[in-house]
Amino acid sequence: EHRPVTAEVAGSNPVGPVLIIISLENRLRLAPSPTGSLHIGTARTALFNWLYAKKTNGKFLIRIEDTDINRSREKFTTNILNGLKWLGLDWDEDIIKQSNRIDIHKSMIKQLLDKGLAYRCFTTEEESEKLREEQKEMRLPPKHDNRHRNLTANEIDKYISEGKTSVIRFKIEEDVEIEWNDLIRGEIQWLGKDLGGDMVLSRRANGYEIGEPLYNLAVVVDDNFMNITHVVRGEDHISNTAKQILLYKALGFNLPSFSHTPLILNTEGKKLSKRDSVTSIDEFKDMGYLPEAMSNYMALLGWSPNKDQEEILSLDQIAKNFNLKNINKSGAKFNWEKLNWVNAQYIKSMSRDELHKLFKECWEKEGWSSPSEEWGLKLTCLAQDSVTVINDVVYLSKPFFETPEITDDALNFLKSNDSKTILKLVLGYLNNNKKIFNNNLAKEILNSISKEHGIKKGLLMRSLRMSFFRCLNGPDLIESWELLSLIGEDNKRIREFLEVL
Repeated sequence: EHRPVTAEVAGSNPVGPVLIIISLENRLRLAPSPTGSLHIGTARTALFNWLYAKKTNGKFLIRIEDTDINRSREKFTTNILNGLKWLGLDWDEDIIKQSNRIDIHKSMIKQLLDKGLAYRCFTTEEESEKLREEQKEMRLPPKHDNRHRNLTANEIDKYISEGKTSVIRFKIEEDVEIEWNDLIRGEIQWLGKDLGGDMVLSRRANGYEIGEPLYNLAVVVDDNFMNITHVVRGEDHISNTAKQILLYKALGFNLPSFSHTPLILNTEGKKLSKRDSVTSIDEFKDMGYLPEAMSNYMALLGWSPNKDQEEILSLDQIAKNFNLKNINKSGAKFNWEKLNWVNAQYIKSMSRDELHKLFKECWEKEGWSSPSEEWGLKLTCLAQDSVTVINDVVYLSKPFFETPEITDDALNFLKSNDSKTILKLVLGYLNNNKKIFNNNLAKEILNSISKEHGIKKGLLMRSLRMSFFRCLNGPDLIESWELLSLIGEDNKRIREFLEVL
């Protein structure tokens, strides 16, 4: 799977042997179009390329395919690059912009024209549409009829003099066989007759001009220029690969190795799209997913670690075991539960200080501020095991920053369970207490009330939780009580309920 890139004579002797040093370097790339935000499918393609480059001590490169002037936006280029950085996918050389190479692409098209391997096609959009309709009625696949393949020079001059525009088409013989050994899918074969007719290389242009080069031509020229050894992309490019192999050969370029990854599917088994709501990396980031968790989970969409390995793995750990041949051929279903589980594992393993910084950003967005750094760190520890995504901390933390409203459910519970007596007893202990409040004192108060007054500890704790948070579910009561006591909220909330009761 390696290709020699350079060879130099390390030493020579007219009498003895010549030592040749071969430099082996795998070069992989991501070539996104800046027509939208970084999609999870593109991000996973980047990840697989990055992993294989790291596995083989190769290089991972970026090429921005921005030749679609009408749809390409600089803001999307920035979004894509920032998304890759966020995921931890760094690149090894300067970024190449395809739009800077259009003249080179056109010169390659001219070479094909001069060799008789390509030709001008003057078929109008209306004529093409009519052909498609006729084929549809006959239940035939859409395919151009190559009607202008054999135009004479005089016929071309006549069309141009009439003001007709032309595209450039590459000749594809119907009986030509294209085959390659896909590193994921094995042997793949295509026939020229199944590729939809002669391939369009450029958009329409006037006179003898060559229009803007199209994808299949530009990608072949630029992959050769960048000395790409492995092309790893989605299975929806398989037919493009067949066409591109013909162009590689026509231009005299070396063929890279091709690998086609499975698509990411939704729960219905269809290709994941914008209709499935969240698909861009920005959206996952905004929801509170961690970059390490996203990269880890994306690797599991089509690839699996060894049987004796855990699924929670760093990028470096995945790279050590990664192999293109181990990627599944079938589509990988996106699973929210699995992503949430992976993200929760990363949150649980984070250091208190690191997680506190992320939680603090969430609190500040809500206009909340910790009374002290230590208090914020304590709240972080309390919430850490209950958070699935970082943003969950807003819901979990809210009762510590804002006093919850007294609900009818809370009042009914406290009335029906005679919690008024319980809360008075707790308040009495707090008012008479001379010790510094901590977890041990909280447990001591609960144990004393339970024993001295014959009150079940479960009812005692539920009554306290209801008075603190106006609900029966939430984080650990003892830890919560200590946090509330540090800001004087425990006494305050109990008194509020007693006044209402």
